[in-house]
Amino acid sequence: MIKVKVPATSANIGAGFDSCGLALQLYNTAQMEEFDGVDIRSADGTAIPTTPGNLIYRTVKEVYDVCGRPLKGLRLIQTNPIPMARGLGSSSACIVAGILGANALLGNPMAQQDMLTLATKIEGHPDNVAPAFLGGFVVSAYDKARVFSLKKAIASSITFAAFVPDFKLLTEKARAALPKSVAHVDAVYNLSRAALLATAFCEERYDFLPIATKDCLHQPYRLPLIEGGEDVFALADGLGALATFISGAGPTILAVVRSEDADAFFERAEEALEADEALAAFHLHRLDADNEGARVL
Repeated sequence: MIKVKVPATSANIGAGFDSCGLALQLYNTAQMEEFDGVDIRSADGTAIPTTPGNLIYRTVKEVYDVCGRPLKGLRLIQTNPIPMARGLGSSSACIVAGILGANALLGNPMAQQDMLTLATKIEGHPDNVAPAFLGGFVVSAYDKARVFSLKKAIASSITFAAFVPDFKLLTEKARAALPKSVAHVDAVYNLSRAALLATAFCEERYDFLPIATKDCLHQPYRLPLIEGGEDVFALADGLGALATFISGAGPTILAVVRSEDADAFFERAEEALEADEALAAFHLHRLDADNEGARVL
């Protein structure tokens, strides 16, 4: 069987709406082989679709169709530590797993650029699928049905605190909260910070992140959908996080922490979560950066 490992991702990173993302050391795996029928199972008890409507199965079939080969069936075993509908790229991980796995089953006919473009076509935007494929911090643009992505490895001097709530926020609902148009001044506000965000990661000037992650295009509209979200922002910022932002469409909130300060940050944050009833729904996870991206094992 082919086995594929795909990292979790955090998209937007504040100002980089639908264009910036980073990969994290939390992994889904998928084992697959051609099979005369459909046999889909979960190895860790996570509830997943076991019919051809399964996202990995659908993605595998898409690759086979693109490559001009019929898919008779598939045996698929999934392990899903990445929580679903939490803003950590669970759907992108399935799409990337399906594309990488199918490509390997077919003898690797597709180049990475073609796989990334197909993943973006299926997902709708590249900010999660690109870092899932490439690892690190990735900036992407989607132009004329092609994806253009550049990666920068994330230094070990920073780590990430994921405040993951025990409730979901569907991407469709988070998207629906966004306005149909924005003021020119707001577009310029985000454009300048998104450019600064990319440069801060490329130059490893993480001290610029408090400014570079500020946003007025999506977070002000999505934060009210996350009960306790404002309290998490206040907590992380008060404990000295370099930056705090909604991960993807939410409801997970991600904080950037200096690695040298991480032990103290996580200890105090855990104490605060236990003591504050308003924060009881959130669970804290330390997630270091993944600089390798998805791979066939």
